[in-house]
Amino acid sequence: MLNLLSDNSIAAGPVLDSSLLHDDSVLLDAYSQAVVSAAEKVSPSVAKIEVTQNARARNGQSRERRGGGSGFVFTPDGLVLTNSHVVHDATRIEVSLADGRHFPAHLIGDDPATDLAVIRVDAPSLTAVPLGDSQKLRVGQLAIAIGNPYGFQYTVTAGVVSALGRSLRSYSGRLIEDVIQTDASLNPGNSGGPLVSSDGQVIGVNTATIMGAQGLCFAIGINTAKFVASRLLTQGRIRRAYIGVEAQTVPLHRRIVRFYDLPKETGVIVTAVESGSPAQRAGLREGDVIIAFNGQPASGVDDLHRLLTDAQVSATASVTVIRRTERLELTIVPMESK
Repeated sequence: MLNLLSDNSIAAGPVLDSSLLHDDSVLLDAYSQAVVSAAEKVSPSVAKIEVTQNARARNGQSRERRGGGSGFVFTPDGLVLTNSHVVHDATRIEVSLADGRHFPAHLIGDDPATDLAVIRVDAPSLTAVPLGDSQKLRVGQLAIAIGNPYGFQYTVTAGVVSALGRSLRSYSGRLIEDVIQTDASLNPGNSGGPLVSSDGQVIGVNTATIMGAQGLCFAIGINTAKFVASRLLTQGRIRRAYIGVEAQTVPLHRRIVRFYDLPKETGVIVTAVESGSPAQRAGLREGDVIIAFNGQPASGVDDLHRLLTDAQVSATASVTVIRRTERLELTIVPMESK
């Protein structure tokens, strides 16, 4: 309520204390300093990646297609982490650093299932980024994205970690687990660039946005990236188990769920069995509904993918199926996925 004072002035509630304004400016400076410090620490390691790929035109003739994205140096001897979709099937890769140097690069390995890849540049005196721990992230903490959106080199955007533990489907069809959701602005060209914490440690690899959505951007957790990078460096690929079925997720009849006291109400129906596959040798048939693998519930195709790890390659396992109304335990030996 307005109060009329004796000197004909008007007061509108309490007067703002100038010290509060000073405190706000200090907070703003602290936020700005955190972003500036992190960006300065990481930017020398951020790479602009340009690639050439062979593509086929509508008339069937082969032609070159140019593309690119971002990445970051994570070892002083020139290993660069980026997205698989940035460098997959590239015939030529070139890396540009913030200091203006340009280097050719070659692919060490890529994993479309997690959309991660490692490339190498032969260059001296490279600055490697420190890698953090994505398991220690908290929703609401500062997240800084650095990359090359639309070819504009070394662009910095900032936001917060919006959510943790998301799942994101890669272009290979598999789910990527433990994905970080952030509202730090990402655009085409940011793919493969680092998501950075306020202390300048990389906490994720920027990978995707949802077209038309505001502030829905995703990064693969750096712990996943560490695991994938180590396997690509030692083996050149990620080994995954394969059983040789085409399948889809279906609901189970309530009577089946109750009769067998199943923990899930959905399963994986086999729609086709590949000839000579582990599934055929195990006796799996079209129409069987897989409800568990090695004792672990498989409520959908994504569950089955998660259970078919490299540890299952050539290892004897059990697969539990419902065939019509009968519950069966079959023995299967998965092969390595090609």
